[in-house]
Amino acid sequence: MADKLTSKDKNYSQWYNDLVIQADLAENAAVRGCMVIKPYGYSLWENMQFVLNKMFKQTGHVNAYFPLFIPKSFFSREASHVDGFAKECAVVTHYRLKNDPIKNEIIVDEDAKLEEELIVRPTSETIIWNTYKNWIQSYRDLPILCNQWANVVRWEMRTRLFLRTAEFLWQEGHTAHETAEEAIEETDRMINVYADFAEQYMAIPVIKGRKTENERFAGALDTYCIEALMQDGKALQAGTSHFLGQNFAKAFDVKFLSKENKQEYVWATSWGVSTRLIGALIMSHSDDRGLVLPPKLAPLQVVIIPVYKDMETLEKISSLANTMKSQLETKNISVKYDNRDSHRSGWKFNEYELKGIPVRITIGPRDLENNQAEIFRRDTLEKQTLPLDNLPNIIENLLKEIQQSLYDKALAFREQNIRKADTWEEFVDMIENKGGFISAHWDGTTQTEERIKEKTKATIRCIPFDNPQEEGCCILTGKPSRERVLFAKAY
Repeated sequence: MADKLTSKDKNYSQWYNDLVIQADLAENAAVRGCMVIKPYGYSLWENMQFVLNKMFKQTGHVNAYFPLFIPKSFFSREASHVDGFAKECAVVTHYRLKNDPIKNEIIVDEDAKLEEELIVRPTSETIIWNTYKNWIQSYRDLPILCNQWANVVRWEMRTRLFLRTAEFLWQEGHTAHETAEEAIEETDRMINVYADFAEQYMAIPVIKGRKTENERFAGALDTYCIEALMQDGKALQAGTSHFLGQNFAKAFDVKFLSKENKQEYVWATSWGVSTRLIGALIMSHSDDRGLVLPPKLAPLQVVIIPVYKDMETLEKISSLANTMKSQLETKNISVKYDNRDSHRSGWKFNEYELKGIPVRITIGPRDLENNQAEIFRRDTLEKQTLPLDNLPNIIENLLKEIQQSLYDKALAFREQNIRKADTWEEFVDMIENKGGFISAHWDGTTQTEERIKEKTKATIRCIPFDNPQEEGCCILTGKPSRERVLFAKAY
């Protein structure tokens, strides 16, 4: 069995790292800053993909795939875009290696230098808009609603599994529209899709809002986001949707013939979520015993474990367990009957608690006699003995209850950790000693935003969409402010 997890109250960062590794989600790769997503972790990502893919297609989007390599010249066409990603780009300069017999090592073949260097995809706006130029001639070709499931590379120096790695998996939507209004509507639609996914499937309450100019995506006119609060009081950006205006259309000369027979530049959006959602899931719900997974995304929702002393008892339990498994599977509940004889039942209990299986059913000799089973729910650690009659329906309802309970618990935690600060002293005390979201006035300038970040490491997470307008004074400069914004330290 794995080593005991570090307590999250004692060392949250170490607890997180221990849990990712011990629960078999991922491990560090041989390449610095990269990770190996192990089968259990990847099955969690697959479940996320499955749901999101369905949601995207329900809103009219289709999947496509674009190249991993992007000509370096493409990045120079959109100035703010290259500024935003230049420090994170991995560059391919040569296409061949050769053996150096003198040094007895493999070296780059200088005769195989590329005519133009290639950027390993950090995001795909440039290569996609260069492609869209060939796809769009008339308003009849619009809208284009494409999504791509892919890997990207951003050369991070400080990495943490799932949360920040040099290479990660994500989806990126890229859409093209006739009008600004259509593009803004798309930007809004997709941030709502992300929010629905986070709340209904991940059981994570999120705040929808707009990023400040300083925090916008490089090359966007506006960025919408969903922000979640982790159990250590830090925020995590869980998804973004960008209104790109006509910036990329102008950079790549993507025009269309309008209904009025005029040449117009196309309007654009992009939006994405990544495998950092797995990190959000871990940090929102899990505890010192291991993962706590929402049933709607758990790779395995129910495990059945036999407790027995002889093979005759095991055969009877197995007959009952396999019938129960079939009944649950007809309700689209994923079930495993773990009758391995290589591990004792106590070891199995610990393993499945560590991996966050929502419901555990234990059947022993006494349960056979009394036509009952012991039911354990991972979120509350509660046990109850229930009759086998109608048990599949009970389990089905219990999974729904666990899903809702996880959301309610996370929401209550967030609400308890949103605080108002009206003075600089209050703000600093809350950021340093309490954490969470701090609702405070800001004078609207990038200079003040950066000074606050320098002094406290807190950033403006978003300006909530439903923000009430309220006259006040900036916590740092004392200048007039019309509304509060949400600050937090963040991942």
